[in-house]
Amino acid sequence: MIRVEKRIEVNNSWILLMYLFACIVGFLLTSLLLWFSGADISKAFYALYKGSMSNQKTIFNSLSKATPLILTGLATVVAFRAQVWSIGQEGQVYSGAMSAYMASLMFYGLPVWIYLSLIIAFGALGGALLGALSAVLKNRFNVNEIISTVMLNYIIIFFLSYMLGGGPWTGVGDQALIYSQSNPIDDTAKLPFLFDSKKLHFGFVLAIASVLVCHVIINHTPFGYEIRAMGHNSIALQYRGTNTKRTLLYLMLLSGAVAGLAGVSEIFGTNHSLRGDTLVGLGFTGIIVGMIGGLTPIGTLVAGIVFGGLASGSVYMKIIAKVPGTLVPTMEGIFLLTFLIAGVASHYKIVGLKKNV
Repeated sequence: MIRVEKRIEVNNSWILLMYLFACIVGFLLTSLLLWFSGADISKAFYALYKGSMSNQKTIFNSLSKATPLILTGLATVVAFRAQVWSIGQEGQVYSGAMSAYMASLMFYGLPVWIYLSLIIAFGALGGALLGALSAVLKNRFNVNEIISTVMLNYIIIFFLSYMLGGGPWTGVGDQALIYSQSNPIDDTAKLPFLFDSKKLHFGFVLAIASVLVCHVIINHTPFGYEIRAMGHNSIALQYRGTNTKRTLLYLMLLSGAVAGLAGVSEIFGTNHSLRGDTLVGLGFTGIIVGMIGGLTPIGTLVAGIVFGGLASGSVYMKIIAKVPGTLVPTMEGIFLLTFLIAGVASHYKIVGLKKNV
């Protein structure tokens, strides 16, 4: 006879071993998926490697694609560690992009670094305000954060569609109207590229800085203690004398600000015009990245880079190995499930029952 018991202490080595096992299982299941689709498994994985890390160009491309995923993953970490189930990262990305674009129009002509600083600051502010709105609805009217953040996603996305689909931000020319995009941003508003690359931009520096800031806040500050305590037992935190409504407001401001930076990085670092379809899915994928990263900033950084490589290599998989594009989100889902199972399993052990003589 055997039974499952929760571990009193969880060894970090055991957690790492479980995640490595999750990787192996994920690749095996992915291989089965590729096999059933009729693709050449070895050619598919070679194409994934070739498109994600075979040379400096593909590595920079992978890191560029990872940048918004790291930021939206961090936004997930900040909220979920407090058991605040915010699904608003998608809308906060849009809000950040829109606020930053508005700043690029308002402050055009200022010295470059002041100009870029204001664009970045307004992007973070746009995401923060949208996040704070759901906190106000929760604190004031007890509106469930899942409902409010999902509804706000739709509102902000449709608002951007209006602004670009014949509204005041619609670009000049038939192509701009057809694709619902703004005019190209000025060269002075573009985030500078790193290492003489044409892919990796300053947004990656913002992502790394955000990882370090969130790590310090969550693990080494009183506010981070409140976030973690709120996730364990919010009622006990209230009896301790903490204003949990204020904590909720602050953490949603932080979560929204980080997600807003993802919108800035995509518009001013990669696409160089405001276009809604290039932002689709960044927030929702970020939730997966944050979960796979174990709801830790450092883990999210690693998971974001992995998913960035997957996004970069998927193009090669479609071209070289003829893998259907729809399989890539399925592969992401497989790895999410295996990592979630590994995260839970790492906190339990199987023990045998002693027989009574």
